Parts: sequence; C-alpha cells; structure tokens
Amino acid sequence: MKNDSLKNRGIVVTRPASLAQDLARLIEAAGGRAFRFPAIEIEPLPVAAPSGKLDMAVFISPTAVREGLKHLKALPEPHLIRVVGLSRGTQRELERHGIAGALAAEQGADSEALLALPELARVAGRRIAIFRGEGGRDVLGDGLRSRGAVVEYIECYRRVRPRSDAAPLAAAWKGGSLHAVTVSSAQGLANLFEMLERELLSSLPLFVPHERVADEARRRGVREALVAGPGDDEMLAALVAYFQVR
Repeated sequence: MKNDSLKNRGIVVTRPASLAQDLARLIEAAGGRAFRFPAIEIEPLPVAAPSGKLDMAVFISPTAVREGLKHLKALPEPHLIRVVGLSRGTQRELERHGIAGALAAEQGADSEALLALPELARVAGRRIAIFRGEGGRDVLGDGLRSRGAVVEYIECYRRVRPRSDAAPLAAAWKGGSLHAVTVSSAQGLANLFEMLERELLSSLPLFVPHERVADEARRRGVREALVAGPGDDEMLAALVAYFQVR
C-alpha cells in the first residue's frame, strides 16, 4: 500500500548534501517532495591524536564519528576505551562503523542528557576525549571536568555555509509548493537566515532537533518552530503528525 501521508507537501531538507539523502528518501517515500537546500557543509580538519592513554571517547555527532573514529582506532588498545555517543543517531553511526555497545542517553540528544547518565557520574581521574566539530558547546566538557575528569577536545571538522542558489527555492515558495523546512542545527538555522528571505522562513513551520534551536528560531520570527528530534525517523514522524491534522 502506498504511503501518501505527505502527499502534495514540499519539505525543505537543509542537511549537508552528503547527509541529506536518507531524510529526503523518507519524505519522498511518504508521498512528499524533498527540496534539497544545504544550509551547512562539512570540512574535515587536520587532527592531532589524543594525548596519552584514554579511558573514554565521546562522539558528539554522526559526523564526528565519520571524521574522528579513525583517529581513535589508531590509538594503542582502542578496544579498552569506553565509547559514548551523544545521541541515539550517533550511537547508530558508531554501530555502522563496527563499534557495538556504545553508551548513549535513552532520552534527549544533548550534553545535558548525557551528563545525567549514571555512567558519567563518577569520572574523577579518567581521561576523556570529546570528538566534535570546531567551536561546539562546552557544556559536556565543563560538566565532566567539574566531576574530576581530564578532558581533551578533538575538533575533527568544521561547519561552513555553502554557496547554494536560493532562486529555485524562493520560486517554489512563491508558487505555493513549499510547506515546511527542516533544520539540523543552530548554525544551519543561522545560515538559512543569511541565505533565504526572512519572510519565507517566518511563514513556514520549521522542524528542528532541539528546544534551544526552536527558541532561536522563534527569536528570529519563525511563527511555528517544532521540536522533532535529531534523527531522520524522528523528523519524518514529526512531519507526518503535523500534516495529518491539516
């Protein structure tokens, strides 16, 4: 039976071009049309190997796994290092790269949720590397240090604003073919407001991964900012639930 829960709905997918395919495919399988418009792109960074022996490695995102895991595997006895993913999506990416049993929060997908785990309550004296993008939040590192851990950040990629052509998307919006926008990060949101007309973004429902991104969207004048979650399945579920009653 054909799934048409998003029939005649145009959804803007702003994930990096290399990461947009899965969400776009889910939208189209549900009968919608995915408008790919990358608001952010990933540039790998040269990485210095973590210094000294590690007890734990935390990966902040699926991209951190793709760009940073090779550096972890190059360390002596990497199988003895406790691996942690910030979210379930990051945990799944670790599994796809052969890392089974990684720790992740069952609920939530941010530093606060991870710090609430019992396994991270007693880390005094433990050496922890946090693999992340350039300029990420310091909440996790600060929290672990306050518990006595020795924390090192490994910044293995940076996020940059791509040079995307906004004209086709603006034309689709003016023609009534756009119905929602999906955003994957606060930086992606900021980039969108530099790349697209403010009226376009303020007039459409915006689906975001976290409440803090929703708060920023509302501050910028978005009329509907809805927290879906960071994963593609969560984003699809939120879109379907929203349009089923409209």
